[in-house]
Amino acid sequence: MTSLVLDAGALIALDRNDRDTWALLRIASDDGHLVEVPAGAIAQAWRNGPRQALLVRALHHCDEIPLDGSLARAVGLLCGESLTTDIVDASVALVAAGRARHGSVSIVTSDRKDIGHLIDVLGISVRIVDC
Repeated sequence: MTSLVLDAGALIALDRNDRDTWALLRIASDDGHLVEVPAGAIAQAWRNGPRQALLVRALHHCDEIPLDGSLARAVGLLCGESLTTDIVDASVALVAAGRARHGSVSIVTSDRKDIGHLIDVLGISVRIVDC
């Protein structure tokens, strides 16, 4: 199964009505692909809920992944191993890594460099899509 993982940059693009990012989400959703967003990415993009109708609409197509104890510990380990500090990027990379074991995965991001570094550290094959 194909999965799509969105980071905060992708959510911000959706909230700003970026047509290309909306097309990716609609195609994935219409084709029955898994679309996931780590909770931290939502926190980074969520600024004024009542005025973010597009973001709310986009999240209806997504599974929200909580940053629970086991994922939180894995995120900390990845940050240590990769010498990075962005726990949200690390959670995006780890969610993608988990899905990569079961099929192809694309990460939609505005931060190719940092996400790419984390993916390299994890040693997984993931497609990175810029938004």
